[in-house]
Amino acid sequence: MAWRLRKEALEDVAVIGGLIGVQFVYAGNSVLLSYLLSLGFNPLTLVILSALATFVILSPVAVLFERHLWPRKIGWKLMLQLVLISFTGVTMFQSLFLKGIKMTSPAMATAMPNLAPGLIFVIAWAIRLEKVKWSCVYSKVKIVGTLMCVAGALAMSVMHSAGKKEDKFTSASSDVVFDKEKIIGCLYLMGAVFVLSSNIVLQAVTLGQFPAPMSLCAITSLIGAFTTVAVQLFEDYKSLFSLPLVSFGSVVGFSLLAGSVGGLTVSFNGWAMKKRGPVLVSMFSPVGTVCSVVLSVLTIGDTIKLGSLAGMLLMFTGLYFVLWAKGKEGYSHGDDLEKI
Repeated sequence: MAWRLRKEALEDVAVIGGLIGVQFVYAGNSVLLSYLLSLGFNPLTLVILSALATFVILSPVAVLFERHLWPRKIGWKLMLQLVLISFTGVTMFQSLFLKGIKMTSPAMATAMPNLAPGLIFVIAWAIRLEKVKWSCVYSKVKIVGTLMCVAGALAMSVMHSAGKKEDKFTSASSDVVFDKEKIIGCLYLMGAVFVLSSNIVLQAVTLGQFPAPMSLCAITSLIGAFTTVAVQLFEDYKSLFSLPLVSFGSVVGFSLLAGSVGGLTVSFNGWAMKKRGPVLVSMFSPVGTVCSVVLSVLTIGDTIKLGSLAGMLLMFTGLYFVLWAKGKEGYSHGDDLEKI
């Protein structure tokens, strides 16, 4: 009994510490993507290259460590789920996300996915992946914490979209001018968040039938690369073969770096979802927001507004509420995934 409790405690530390680390990586990745797009990379071309690199990097590792976890037979239902995860997670989400980050900033691109916890909570509750008892105080605290995260994300996003004529920390008044391009970029990012929320819940369900996170990431990356090529050929086939004025070695290096980051983070998130459910994984997005804001200020001269800081505080408070409530009511383990 003591050994089991110790194992669960270590697992909790690994999950929470790993999810915080993933958000640090996401923040750095957002700044890198913004830089690559400024060089002239087509967003869909970047998606294709990084997805192929993810497949190349993860495939050998998945075969070596997860082959015994593969299902003996892949039915039509599982195949359809893999295709949907690939199209929504690789093609749709990343395309909308990259278009949004091109029109806004890395900080905004990291802030918007904080809307996902609310959507994921509702979807997971609807299909019984997340337990909610209206008579239970912990369920109520969990709902309040989720709403606080969403409200904080909205506050930060709106304040960040407002460009100011004066210095960084002047009070918000008639000097505030809303940038039309940033607002359109926000709409792209909001669309990406909706797609991401549905995709995360679908991944959690699929992991119940295919309990191999790295293999799932490798397969969906390969399928997603092909679906993205098809979309790119349909939209503008000429831009598929156009690359920015950088060396071939730099293109390969950027692709491998993006593929490594994407593969490792998605695989870890899949493992964490299998252990603790999709809602808890999504609640760590605020950490990435803070990291991205700091990196944006240090690297590309972005600004921090007082409203954004207030939004961050609200998001972290909501995250603490959810973690406390889930700790009190008991984590929802992978058993629930098997029932779907």
